[in-house]
Amino acid sequence: MGLCIWASLLFAAFSCAARPPNIVDLGYAKYQGNLSYPNTVAYLGIPYAEPPLGERRFRAPLPLDTARVARESRGKVVAANVYPDFCIQGSTGAGEAGGAGSEDCLNLNIYAPAGAKPGDRLPVLVYIHGGGYVYGNPANWPFDHWIHQSPNVVIVSVYYRLDSFGFLAAPELADNTLGDLNAGFQDQVQALKWVQQHISAFGGDPSQVTINGESAGGSSVELHLVAHEAQKLFSQAIAQSVYRTPLPTPEQQRPLFDFYAAQAGCGSKSETVAARVACLRKASVGALARAQDAAMYNFTGAYNAFHPVIDGKLLTGLPTELILKGNFADVPVIVGSTSNETLSSANNITSALKSFFPGLTTEDLQEYLEHYPESAFDSPTQRFIVATGESELICARAIIGQAAARKNKAYTYRYNQAVPTSGSNVVGHAAENWMMFRGTSTGFNGTTTFQPQRPIDQAFAAELIAYWLSFVRSGNPNTHKLARSPTWPEYTLERKSRIVLQEGENTNVSGSAPEIEPAAENTRCAFVASKAPHEQA
Repeated sequence: MGLCIWASLLFAAFSCAARPPNIVDLGYAKYQGNLSYPNTVAYLGIPYAEPPLGERRFRAPLPLDTARVARESRGKVVAANVYPDFCIQGSTGAGEAGGAGSEDCLNLNIYAPAGAKPGDRLPVLVYIHGGGYVYGNPANWPFDHWIHQSPNVVIVSVYYRLDSFGFLAAPELADNTLGDLNAGFQDQVQALKWVQQHISAFGGDPSQVTINGESAGGSSVELHLVAHEAQKLFSQAIAQSVYRTPLPTPEQQRPLFDFYAAQAGCGSKSETVAARVACLRKASVGALARAQDAAMYNFTGAYNAFHPVIDGKLLTGLPTELILKGNFADVPVIVGSTSNETLSSANNITSALKSFFPGLTTEDLQEYLEHYPESAFDSPTQRFIVATGESELICARAIIGQAAARKNKAYTYRYNQAVPTSGSNVVGHAAENWMMFRGTSTGFNGTTTFQPQRPIDQAFAAELIAYWLSFVRSGNPNTHKLARSPTWPEYTLERKSRIVLQEGENTNVSGSAPEIEPAAENTRCAFVASKAPHEQA
């Protein structure tokens, strides 16, 4: 008997040692990823939900049928070494038609240390991409080099439905019979549930999950903080440049629904919503892509984009109001923005704000001009950027930071490094993406160009990645920071300290440094927060 046990132990040890470092066994299927570095595996296109096709279009995702996947894989190792089809794109607003991608897109890219295995209990980062809830392709923001730098975490990047496919809204969808509101956001929730069930197979710890996103991804993080999600799906949050887009009611989205259905050839307002949804469910992807593109460029209603809405179930109120009341997840946070970001153009502050936040009144807009007087700024351009950018993006830093500091640990930042290839010193929206993701410069229909980075850029990127993954690993960006990096001060109500993130003079020196949040900015952001009911943000 003793000899048999010893032989069994030897066989088990040999089996474990012989397991390739880039194959993961999920119990229902085995997947083989790319060994992109000797210490890094990228598992690309792992499904987390049932395909949202046919009658599932415009509906909440169904949990993955693992028995179906097991039958289809027939015990063979499934290749997961090519980026999957991204979700159908809307237009970027830059004049091109969207429509590229696939409806069958509910997948994850998972980056793990080579040979990671159940029981390693590595902290997990789940990344939610930006793109205005309209476009975005996770392949444009790869994480192989993050794991290569720090092979002690697991990173998950989420594909979720976009534009009309993810956020079609009308009041009649609220009862879940015709369809579901916020299907694209519910995709994110389902992805987080899949992570809870299966990330341990990749060496991850489901009890240590940090959610992270930039722009619409940052907005998504904010929504997860306030959402009614039934179970605890994450333990920390990083929100970059939170997109403070209005969260309209389904009724406010009705005119957009009417326009979209008509453009897709699915009848007029005289027909029932049920009949039009049935028609939309049978329409070709091409017809829907053209209809949502037409909506972006031709619909003139106040709420003119397919975005998350208040559904009364998952999202029950405006995020700013809920956060100010303390009704959000009690977790450590990092939140920040870039120095000069805005999502508006031209030079008329009130018209730009009214376009972005249709609920603002004439009196509100006059108050904005009073809170952003010409005398406080060096130029009309600077005044416009600050007056629009703070409401659209920047003030989420103070709103979330102060509320989080009352409950837990909060760290805030100001990203102050312009994209070197831009030819400008303006540190605009998404500037950090270029640095953190190998010089990515996103284009039309899910494309990107990876521009060469200088050694000084690569050194700064390594500094940023170390801060981010230190927070993922320990809840503190300083625990595992690079030796050359300064201490990132905690943001507290007594001392509103933050870090300025910027390149140093050379690869051996950090240019980052702490600073105190300016009192004038804090006052302006308190004003912005007071306008949340009319901004609907």
